[in-house]
Amino acid sequence: MAITAAMVKELRERTGAGMMECKKALVEADGDMDTAAEQMRISGLAKADKKSGRTAAEGVIAIEAASDGKAVAMAEVNCETDFVAKGDDFISFAQSVCKAVLAASPADNDALDAIDMDGHTLDHIRHELVAKLGENIQVRRFVRHEVSTGSIGVYQHGERIGVVTEVTGGAEAIPRDIAMHVAASSPVCIDESEVPAELLEKEKSILVAEAADSGKPAEIIEKMVQGRLRKYLAEITLVGQPYVKDPDQTVEKLLKSADAKVNFFSRYEVGEGIEKKVENFAEEVMAQVNK
Repeated sequence: MAITAAMVKELRERTGAGMMECKKALVEADGDMDTAAEQMRISGLAKADKKSGRTAAEGVIAIEAASDGKAVAMAEVNCETDFVAKGDDFISFAQSVCKAVLAASPADNDALDAIDMDGHTLDHIRHELVAKLGENIQVRRFVRHEVSTGSIGVYQHGERIGVVTEVTGGAEAIPRDIAMHVAASSPVCIDESEVPAELLEKEKSILVAEAADSGKPAEIIEKMVQGRLRKYLAEITLVGQPYVKDPDQTVEKLLKSADAKVNFFSRYEVGEGIEKKVENFAEEVMAQVNK
């Protein structure tokens, strides 16, 4: 059967695959559109599994809040390149993930993968998107938070940094202002009581070792360590940091003046903590030449 340009165009619109790949599939299926589409889907899903080991450190942060303002979901969805991250298909998938988290409140990534979305699991839809876009795509992490007496604050810096907060009291703008501060200053936790013991002990051991090199008496070294430790805690705790909109006051002073309290915050940044492969284009070209 002769394969026409119109047939190739139709299959391409159905699958999102390249023109030559569509033509090849139609030839193999003897012009049967449904058979060609199904075989391309099967082949694409198989290829998607092979891509799962590739580093995916680009992507977007998606945020979805409930219409009643009582819950919010945030997710990091990763891909391999910034080009794919900016595409409508990828962004739409990330938003769908966030909506699924908000609606179903999954316990973990396995539960999220199993969520039904129009007759297919979310993981199945992800695999199909991998096949279509040709990159490893992963839902790296998500958070869903429900408020009790507080108000939700949301802030996104582009699509690479996202923050959600819960604040009790204060003016209407405070939750978003705090979210904006968290995005800019990246605190570890709200206050000293939430600082992980192992993090504090590690920092203290570093400070003790540094102070010991000064040759000062033990009691002076202890005072030096305690002073530096207080400075460190102010840097990593939300309430101890200078407020980004008014660095002359700390977030703690801002909250006290507004009669407000931060109950929760979560900050996601695309790719943080993922070791990216550094490509050397010149070396890559020479490697191909020398093969």
